[in-house]
Amino acid sequence: MAKTYRPYVPEQDLLLPPSLREWLPEDHLAHFVSDLVDHLDLSAITAVYEDEERGYPPYHPVMLTKVLVYAYCVGVFSSRRIQRRLVEDVAFRVLAAGNMPDFRTIADFRKIHLVALKGFFEQVLQVARDLGTLRVGRVALDGSKIKANASKHKAMSYGRMREKRRQLRAEVNDLLAHAEAADAAEDAEYGRDRRGDELPAELQRRESRLKRIREATRALKARAKEDAAAKGQSVEAAKPDPKAQYNFTDPESRIMKGPDGFVQAYNVQVAVDEQQLIVGQAVTQETNDKKQLLPMITVIEQQLGDTPPQLLADAGYCSDENLTAIVDTTLDAYISTRKQKHGERPGPCPRGLLPKTATIVDRMTRKLHTKTGAAVYAARKGIVEPVIGQIKHARGFRQFLLRGFETVQGEWSLVCTTHNILKLYRLYA
Repeated sequence: MAKTYRPYVPEQDLLLPPSLREWLPEDHLAHFVSDLVDHLDLSAITAVYEDEERGYPPYHPVMLTKVLVYAYCVGVFSSRRIQRRLVEDVAFRVLAAGNMPDFRTIADFRKIHLVALKGFFEQVLQVARDLGTLRVGRVALDGSKIKANASKHKAMSYGRMREKRRQLRAEVNDLLAHAEAADAAEDAEYGRDRRGDELPAELQRRESRLKRIREATRALKARAKEDAAAKGQSVEAAKPDPKAQYNFTDPESRIMKGPDGFVQAYNVQVAVDEQQLIVGQAVTQETNDKKQLLPMITVIEQQLGDTPPQLLADAGYCSDENLTAIVDTTLDAYISTRKQKHGERPGPCPRGLLPKTATIVDRMTRKLHTKTGAAVYAARKGIVEPVIGQIKHARGFRQFLLRGFETVQGEWSLVCTTHNILKLYRLYA
């Protein structure tokens, strides 16, 4: 007797139209994202389309929002990869309800509505608060370098620009002389119907490079004046450092020291609570975290709507200015005063009172050496560092897709928002 199998007829049409939601289990992330987005205020996005009656009807903005949010949740950031998933992936097809927008539509939607998508971060935090998941308590800060959508090899120093400008000027002058000399020969060879003032392709390339270098030089000079004004120095006398870098692909990114050497990057900041929810996020062009402590406290208050009672931060945030400013706040801060080696444990707390000559750094060091202080600060690694790992390693977000400081801020906000959505999904799905 022949073996009996379950029916398998690929060519058979469906007799009744199926519900798309039945293609996935009820507790699937796609359903969670869909239901969550339905509860968010999307008026900032939909308002863009309401008054426009011309042209072919656009894709529904709610559908595109769900697809984009879900894509970032599962680590699919490229618009081309999202388009491919809309064809091949069941969850994407369920969220899109069979729609298949192309990658350009997806990329344009993300770019146009980046400010509105940025506002989702506070809305998702409010959802977490309403669910009782978010309880304002201990918060840990950390920063990380995320590569910009630009190569460090497309950067040039101010000193190199000055040399290159002189070289290009000489080459342009030589080519102009050569072009003038060639005009007579071309007139004799091709006739006088040509204008004779067309620039050779090589000359056009050199002139365009010279123009870009001039623009970069002006930008570096403006940056030097801004830095001088911030430091209270003479603006008129300010000159760029010969080693100051300018990137021609993304001028607002910076060369930064990362774990794998120097990279063209942005410095992203996160504040994380004990549930590993991100309660504050920002992007900065600063190459280190020294000046980010006080701005991040303000960011937490703005985005979370509350001030945490306790703050933990590593040695990157330690400075006399920061520790002095923290004293005037209600925060109970635990900030490492030096970088610790892997596996290093703080030694026993010295006995006796601190001398009157003790600095603000000495006082923080003593606080961290107490039994209570050491136990509190030890929790920092388990709170904030796994979040950075989940974003960069688990979801694979290691490089921004967009360029420019404002757009990068929006993209990072979307990454942090989807991190919080994943946390809520794992808690409640």
